[in-house]
Amino acid sequence: MLTIVFVIAAYLLGSISFAVVTSKLFDLPDPRSYGSGIPGAPNVLRSGKKAAAALTLFGDAAKGWIAVFLAIQFDLTAMQVALIALAVFIGHLFPVFLKFKGGKGVATALGVLLALSAWMGLAVLGTWMLMAVAFRYSSLAALTAAAAAPVYAILLGLPQEWVLASGVLSLLLFWRHKGNIQKLLAGTESKIGGNKAG
Repeated sequence: MLTIVFVIAAYLLGSISFAVVTSKLFDLPDPRSYGSGIPGAPNVLRSGKKAAAALTLFGDAAKGWIAVFLAIQFDLTAMQVALIALAVFIGHLFPVFLKFKGGKGVATALGVLLALSAWMGLAVLGTWMLMAVAFRYSSLAALTAAAAAPVYAILLGLPQEWVLASGVLSLLLFWRHKGNIQKLLAGTESKIGGNKAG
């Protein structure tokens, strides 16, 4: 019963869209009404308000971290923590408050991974930064970091349940970025800074 309560609470927490909340605080248009239409920090950044985008990024990461951190503090089993980690992430992807149309989950996934293991989270963040600087594709950086997450989990000797959870997160991130993958293959993906490939 406790597991069910935590999982539902984590999902509801994940369903809070900080892109929408922050946009209202800054009196900006609904992030679903312009740009990519995806409620996330990258789209909020298109409004021109860097502070709003930064707050969105922080909020989306924080909710992932808080859900998993509290689960660990309550001394739940590795499997229970893994389920809660997936619940908050899935809440972000399919938020009940936004008719199940959420963001891509990069920031929330990072928050989850940092809570599971600070070293894994930092390694994933470092991978993203390295790829972003080297190739200037945010999507490629996110996909590479996502693929590396379960590898880092294994190398750090984390519980098998957490390795599996990080693997599921990685697969979901790839699925949410399928459009970006097609653009990368076609050479039409936008680079960081606004320039397109080629």
